[in-house]
Amino acid sequence: MAKQPARRSDRSPAGAPAEQAAVDRSWRLYASTAVAAGILVAALIGILVIPAGQRENAGLSFYEAVCRALGMSPGSPAQAQPVSTATSLPVSQVSWDPEIMRILASGSTRRGAAIAAQTCAACHGDKGLAKLQFPALAGQTPEAIYKQLSDFQSGARVNPQMTPVAKALPVRDLANVAAYYAAESKSYTALGLRDFSGDVEIEKLAREGDSHRRIPACMSCHVNGVGGPIETPTITGQNADYIVAQLNAYASGTRKNDVYGRMRNIAAKLTPREREELARYFEGTL
Repeated sequence: MAKQPARRSDRSPAGAPAEQAAVDRSWRLYASTAVAAGILVAALIGILVIPAGQRENAGLSFYEAVCRALGMSPGSPAQAQPVSTATSLPVSQVSWDPEIMRILASGSTRRGAAIAAQTCAACHGDKGLAKLQFPALAGQTPEAIYKQLSDFQSGARVNPQMTPVAKALPVRDLANVAAYYAAESKSYTALGLRDFSGDVEIEKLAREGDSHRRIPACMSCHVNGVGGPIETPTITGQNADYIVAQLNAYASGTRKNDVYGRMRNIAAKLTPREREELARYFEGTL
């Protein structure tokens, strides 16, 4: 009898393509199952276990904690976020665009004098030589005066006396007042530091600053002609009470109309004593 040919399965050695494919399918199934299980465990830990453990301290319900973990609610996972109802003061909205510069350049000192006599002189003096807690306007540039008036008008700076005054004036009259006081103060030649005999560290802080605390010299900006920002006020000869009040307001953050937060950052680094003595130094009474 003739010998029957062997079937394919009988003569196929182990590891032939058909058997190898079956083995590969099994390993892929095992690997996929393991990965899926790992993802499921991680999801359960991140979404359920951790929020459940933190929700009591965070003051959240379990549902809120899970929603935060999934990114469905604002805030970090399982952390209650305080809701603030406070309204922040707006920052200065002054922009030194060509139109504003043109208005300032064409400011009428005559019109400014009329407004100043009626509205400003009672506190700021006839020629800007105020006393006590009021700021002296003598020696200021039109840009410095205009910037503060504009901030009072926009609400970036708030004062119960100045806010209604500034809000009642159109932009052109703000420029007229600024032009008047800047022009009148040119005849006031006494602005400047007197002979100094006080704390040498205060004088160094005023003239050189403090590099270790990253405090720039006051005189690098607040003296006319030094090339500081266009809106920077001159503080030589300024009333000490006024300077102290403004430094304290900047340090506490209650005054916020400084561009880029420069003065808030600097004033917060000064000690209360340094603020007091710098104010007296620039007034010239030390």
